[in-house]
Amino acid sequence: MNDQQSEINHSEEKSTYNKVALIIGAGDATGSEIAKRFARGGYTACMTRRNADKLAPVIREIEAHGGKAYGFASDARKEDQVIQLIDTIERDIGQIEVLVFNIGANVPCSILEETARKYFKIWEMACFSAFLNGREVAKHMVARQRGTIIFTGATASIRGSAYFSAFAGAKHALRALAQSMAKELGPHHIHVAHIIIDGAIDTDFIKDTFPHLYEKKQHDGILNPQHIADNYWHIAHQPRDAWTHELDLRPWSEQW
Repeated sequence: MNDQQSEINHSEEKSTYNKVALIIGAGDATGSEIAKRFARGGYTACMTRRNADKLAPVIREIEAHGGKAYGFASDARKEDQVIQLIDTIERDIGQIEVLVFNIGANVPCSILEETARKYFKIWEMACFSAFLNGREVAKHMVARQRGTIIFTGATASIRGSAYFSAFAGAKHALRALAQSMAKELGPHHIHVAHIIIDGAIDTDFIKDTFPHLYEKKQHDGILNPQHIADNYWHIAHQPRDAWTHELDLRPWSEQW
């Protein structure tokens, strides 16, 4: 094989390799919409929940529109499960080009009644699991010198409210993790971003639990998961000279 043919084959390999967007915590609203958005853009969507059966509807929808999707049962807090998940995807499916960490753990409780066990669990879910997944994916991205890692934050990432001490503590820590990773991994061409979702999202939970809040939907007063997903897509495809690290998404009517 001559040098020219070798270059052609290498170029074809780069253009046809299977790009993966991995969504950790692909819930029924935001996480699923992010998966669908990247699938529409040509990525293979790999999604995790602790119960993989709950991913079946979004997988069917993605495949019905010609995309590729896989679902995995994985506890993001368990190091061995995270390592196995990342290794399996990289070996059997494709190269993880985008990681979206989307686990919430929003459980309000008075500081007077909060238990050590629940406080620690919320930190595990919203911060420690982000570290585990971010670390493992970053190892592969650094080797390739490219990639995007996006962490989903919340109002609690920037200010603590009454009854949200555990959630605010975990989300503040997640924000710090994202900042640190961005500074370390940026020189390796890896874009790390932190998205603050400041407001209610159009979900069945909001509809059923806070109907008065859900009424704002008709006036664009709550976040549309599809529009959130569009912002994630945009961030993952920004040029390196104009990367966004932190982005606030909120309805026009939300109080700052």
